[in-house]
This record gives sequence, structure tokens and C-alpha cells, in this order.
Amino acid sequence: MSTMFSIGQMNQLGDALELAGFTPDEVTKMRNFPQLKDLRRLINGQAQITIVKHIIDMDATPYIPNNWKVESHKKGGQLEWDPQKVQLYLAAGQQGGECIGGNELRLVLETQWVYNANLLDYLLAHPELIPGEWKGKYVFFWGTIYRLFDGNLYVRYLYFNGKSWSWGYVWLGYGFGSNFPAAVAGK
Repeated sequence: MSTMFSIGQMNQLGDALELAGFTPDEVTKMRNFPQLKDLRRLINGQAQITIVKHIIDMDATPYIPNNWKVESHKKGGQLEWDPQKVQLYLAAGQQGGECIGGNELRLVLETQWVYNANLLDYLLAHPELIPGEWKGKYVFFWGTIYRLFDGNLYVRYLYFNGKSWSWGYVWLGYGFGSNFPAAVAGK
């Protein structure tokens, strides 16, 4: 416990952090934040904040694992990351405990702007950007479809394995239920 700051001052700081939208987890992270001294410089007018823009090249050739081929890749230009731009979409056949086959779902998703695997791989490289509400889901990136050595089509997904974010893939002949949303452009 601090002997330098009063309980009232600590409560004021807590109130300000809450008003600014900080989560309890972020406040805990702040204790070990290496640039905390820079925050003091900012408050005293000796530093500025520069917002980092994450630009993702959605036109680039996607990551291709060994012995895989890209069957289709929907390009998407330069995407400035904003989690508000990504919606987790479930088709009607995925709701209410229902499952829809991957090949059928792929056809349904033709009416949506689906994100490709470049976004998946960028988020894996920058896991701090992944929205917390994605945990517990398998988020699919239908803008890139792969053909594996067995001749079948597959789509990759992003998921949290309990310790870190990772990726996997599912055969399009499989059933896709309510825990398998597609990453699509938000409205």
C-alpha cells in the first residue's frame, strides 16, 4: 500500500480510469507497464501520444502452409484495423442449435463481405488487437479457401486455446454451428 498517496487520491484515480473505459485487467497491466514513466511526461506536457495505425494488406498473397494451395482469395485492399469494422456473422442455418454444411455456408456467405486469411495472420502476429469477446469462438476467415493435399477444400479459423491465440482449419464438408462465426465487414 502506498504511503505517499491518500486513499482519496487513489479513489480519484480509480474513478478517472473507470470513466476512461479502463478494465480491471488493464489497470492490473498498468502496474508492470514499462512506459509508465512516460505517462508522467505526458501529463506534464513533455510528451505526446501517437496513435498506432495497423494497416493490413488484404491484397497480399496469404500464408500458404506446406503442401497446401490457395483455391480462392478474395482481395480487400488496405484495411485499417478497427474491431468495429468486423462483425461475427452466423447464417440462419447456424442458429438455434442448427448446423450448416461448409459448402452450403460458403454459398450463403457470397452475399457478405468476408475477410480473408491475411486478417487472421495479422491478428495472430498482434494478439493484443483481438477482441476479448472472440474467446470461446472459432472465427472463420472465408475470404481465403485452401485446397489440401487430399484434394478437399478447407477454411482457416482463429481461436483461443486457453493460453494463447492460434489457428486451425476445417474441411468444407463439415457442419458449421453457432460457435463457428464468419468474420465479415460490419455495417
